[in-house]
Amino acid sequence: MALSLKVIFLLFMSLLQFQSPAIAATSFIKSRAAYYPNSEQNGTADGACGYRSYGATLNGGDVSAASDLYRNGVGCGACYQVRCTNINYCSDNGVTIVITDLGSSGGTDFILSQHAFARMGQTVDTGKSLLDLGWVDIEYARVSCSYPNKNITIKIDESSIYPDYLAFVIEYQQGIKDIIAVQLCETVSLTCKLLDRSRGTVWAVVSPPTGPLSVRMLLSSDDDNDDESWATPINDIPVNWTPGTSYDSGMQIN
Repeated sequence: MALSLKVIFLLFMSLLQFQSPAIAATSFIKSRAAYYPNSEQNGTADGACGYRSYGATLNGGDVSAASDLYRNGVGCGACYQVRCTNINYCSDNGVTIVITDLGSSGGTDFILSQHAFARMGQTVDTGKSLLDLGWVDIEYARVSCSYPNKNITIKIDESSIYPDYLAFVIEYQQGIKDIIAVQLCETVSLTCKLLDRSRGTVWAVVSPPTGPLSVRMLLSSDDDNDDESWATPINDIPVNWTPGTSYDSGMQIN
């Protein structure tokens, strides 16, 4: 009987050793966070990522400005789990935010919307107490973005001038990979142009190709060291595109 218990114990310890890497897969980084004092619950409607009004309400208003994580605009659209560490006020899960702006205050990595900052609390009342503190110690980790029932959307920026200058924003960026380059291709001749990152997530080109246009996005490699890869939407931008109009790409990146 004693031998059987010993065998069971050894098997149990082996299973723990096997599972430990998965348990520790998400590593959190310690930092600080503040919030927009004049955000009226949501984020800014004129952030450095170029989302305009979409950036204020994206992800239900759980958005944030970032400093180093902005990464010259590459970090726009990335999602992070942010949780404060004060055990008297803070929940275990914290809040998942989307980077929509550039900014820092007092050594913080995040300036959250008021909505997101309060959601780190255990209750509505403790969320209000967090707002009274102004800033808090946090820990954060990169997580996958998810927009149920939404495809990646190409929003033609209002600064575009048909047909000479085309700029657009990539909205509802899913997954955990970064969009690090964008090509615009004429779908018939397959003539492609590499676009400039105008600011944040705004991609632009002078004298764009004519005809139906396809947007190709170069995705960063993941933690498993996969090679960078190009993703091509299912739907095209029509010939007579219009500034301010959104086009459903028909594609999701998970």
